[in-house]
Amino acid sequence: MKISVFGLGYVGSVTAACLAHKGHEVVGCDVNPQKVEWINSGRGPVIEKGLDGLVRESVKKGNLRAVSDGRAAVHESDIVMICVGTPSNRNGSLNLQYVEIVSRQIGAALADKHDYLVVVVRSTLLPGTTEDRLIPLLEENSGKQAGSDFGVCVNPEFLREGTGIADFYAPALVIVGELDLRSGEAIEALFSDIQAPTLRMAIRSAEMIKHASNAFHALKVTFANEIGVVCKAHGIDGREVMDVLCQDTQLNISRAYLRPGFAFGGSCLPKDLRALLYRTKERDLECSLLRAILASNRQHVQRGIDLVEGTGQKKVGVLGLSFKPGTDDLRESPVVSLVEMLIGRGYRLRIYDEEVVLGKLVGTNKAFLEREIPHIASLMGSSLEEVVEWAQVVVISHASATFRRVPCLIREDQQLIDLVGIERDSGDIQGGYEGICW
Repeated sequence: MKISVFGLGYVGSVTAACLAHKGHEVVGCDVNPQKVEWINSGRGPVIEKGLDGLVRESVKKGNLRAVSDGRAAVHESDIVMICVGTPSNRNGSLNLQYVEIVSRQIGAALADKHDYLVVVVRSTLLPGTTEDRLIPLLEENSGKQAGSDFGVCVNPEFLREGTGIADFYAPALVIVGELDLRSGEAIEALFSDIQAPTLRMAIRSAEMIKHASNAFHALKVTFANEIGVVCKAHGIDGREVMDVLCQDTQLNISRAYLRPGFAFGGSCLPKDLRALLYRTKERDLECSLLRAILASNRQHVQRGIDLVEGTGQKKVGVLGLSFKPGTDDLRESPVVSLVEMLIGRGYRLRIYDEEVVLGKLVGTNKAFLEREIPHIASLMGSSLEEVVEWAQVVVISHASATFRRVPCLIREDQQLIDLVGIERDSGDIQGGYEGICW
């Protein structure tokens, strides 16, 4: 394919060199004449292992060159990749001036380009930026319509400095956020020889994945460091502890617990986290991330309350009371907290949980429920159908298999609030629907 890459910084130069090495005809475009000169002389404009060799070989073969004229680059291309920087402003927002300038240039060049062009955004942008800021600039300056006259995709990069070339050729995933099928197919074809799954999705989802990934990486570094601090205060090697933690690929390093839904609870997580935080206070250790977990969890319970209040209805059926399906353990269940707060705000409630039989509760489990919801017996429904029939608002609080048929029971005059994502596999519903994270 004929490809132009706008922006010859770290991402752009690695992208251009790797695509050229794969046999595509690549034109790099940058306003910095020094970068253009370096590329054309067979030298990489950034320090990256193996980049000089790829650039030199591709330039020698005639597959790679650089220019300062963006208009010419667009007219010679089937695909245009935007790889310019999006640095931080002082308030933390992204500085979009470079992607906006390039979008105007590409749009102006598109005005008299007759062949179909796919504009691919690889610059890191917050969700909504491509559709709300860049596409209007492309359309305004070209006089053409995105999705019909030209294509637009978001193809986030996951290149680590120092291993960028290896990451380009062997990514975990290829993400293609597409405005239209034709452009998505073109970008999927571009990466067809990369041995990695290609996932095609909405543009906003593709934009968000890059930010979610980087936030998770930052979270992991900070978590490991704070655990290391606690370990050191106890004469323990934090590296050993985290090495063992990472060997558990069933729960710790896995998909487990990484599915958006309702707050955590149960007899272990809240208790053990509080104990660890108490110990950090005893040792005068400041672990801000660990301390923020419980506060964030309480905020998520409040989000569930807010969804109920937003309906304007007062009769609420809650399906699920224990902290997760398959157990009658009610200790520190976030659903108990939700129920307690709704009662305190004057809501009328009915509750159904097939695992929670009041007559069989014993010990601390029973004591916890009686302390938190003294009149629980009067709130419990005898069947799922009874609670759904009675309620104006139905709240699904955990992913019991029994609850999968609830969406089919919802009437047009009812609201379903889904805290676990059960609706996705249940087909269409007749009434209103709201998910807590979707």
